[in-house]
Amino acid sequence: MTRETLNIVGGGMAGSEAAWQAAQLGVPVRLFEMRPKTGTFAHQTAYMAELVCSNSFRSNDHEQNAVGLLHWEMKAANGLIITEAYAHKLPAGGALAVDRDAFAQAVTEKLAAHPNITIVPQEVDELPQTGQWIFATGPLTSPLLGQAIAEKTGVESLAFFDAIAPIVYFDSIDMSKAWMQSRYDKGETEEERTAYLNCPMTKAQYDAFIDALVEAEKTEFHEGETAGYFDGCLPIEVMAERGRDTLRFGPMKPIGLSNPHSEEKPYAVVQLRRDNALGTLYNIVGFQTKMKYGAQVDVLRQIPGLEQANFARLGGIHRNTFLNSPTLLDVQMRLKTQPNIRFAGQITGVEGYVESAAMGLLAGRMAACEILGQSLPEVPQDSAMGALVHHITGGAEAKTFQPMNVNFGLFRPIEGLKSGRKGRKDRYKAYTDRAKDAWSAWINKSAVDA
Repeated sequence: MTRETLNIVGGGMAGSEAAWQAAQLGVPVRLFEMRPKTGTFAHQTAYMAELVCSNSFRSNDHEQNAVGLLHWEMKAANGLIITEAYAHKLPAGGALAVDRDAFAQAVTEKLAAHPNITIVPQEVDELPQTGQWIFATGPLTSPLLGQAIAEKTGVESLAFFDAIAPIVYFDSIDMSKAWMQSRYDKGETEEERTAYLNCPMTKAQYDAFIDALVEAEKTEFHEGETAGYFDGCLPIEVMAERGRDTLRFGPMKPIGLSNPHSEEKPYAVVQLRRDNALGTLYNIVGFQTKMKYGAQVDVLRQIPGLEQANFARLGGIHRNTFLNSPTLLDVQMRLKTQPNIRFAGQITGVEGYVESAAMGLLAGRMAACEILGQSLPEVPQDSAMGALVHHITGGAEAKTFQPMNVNFGLFRPIEGLKSGRKGRKDRYKAYTDRAKDAWSAWINKSAVDA
């Protein structure tokens, strides 16, 4: 029996996961990826699922953290992205961080080897009228395709700016000033404790650093662009402009760290996280920036321990395009005005690697079931997947819709639980227990005969 082909545009987190899920259900897939023929300033390789910002999938705690719960749900659904993330994980305390090149290479090899997947190195710049399609082009949607989407939806694409953190070569860091320690040392192994590297600052050094950030030459915006940043990924200079202590109570907080080189308590700490399995690269945690390259080098070398730092990659900034999904998409993530087209990933208004892959997982399964002529039960809203897809397809206020990470604020309350900070631990555990039950039941009900 010849089955209709599912066409997927974009080989990032969402597109890769969507292709895998549909192919595993027996649906033939054509995965279109414009790289390497057409590159972007942010991508460095031709691999699928390349990580262009942090190498962290964030918290791996599936009992007290919503993103950790999303890890658990993706694993229960045999997700490709989460499976390869675990296979190529690096020590990172309670976080799931990966060796970015090894991870992306493994995802690419798995997709290329799958008998139901054909990778097509070609740019798609229109919304086809026929066939089943998933567009998972992410924050770097090409200008031509972005224009086609805007023309079809009848509204201008919304956008914010997302920034990339710099990566430093370990052998250029002065370890007589820096030290390795995971924040709080919550019972981690020695290997986990060395996943983070810390550079301390005195008050005078911190004040001088803030002044340098504020005064540094920044990337200019193009005509018609506005600085509508996502609050979870603010450039450090924007945080500095919001108040002199903003960074010290944010990514540079000294809490939970002790400097073995000095008895003086650090006033602020810059933390770096291991970026590859060899430990040769470290990214500066929370240091997304829109400073120009020359200014970055000058400013970042003011950090104690980084005076002679060599950078494998400097920070950058890019336009991040996303849809007003509550207005445009139905509960199956289809474009209401053209239901042969689905969207997945960051372009739908979710934020983060894990969230993008999760929406790809759902879109792939939804499209595959439609092609196979089989019904797919509604994704349970009490699961992390369900809470997220409900948010982008109707749960959010369309007039004020902005990109969102998964969080417990998207979950329906459970009656009888204490509200407020004191009851948070029990409340989060109740949310995750309920979500796991709902997701497990959905996985069982949604089994498809390939």
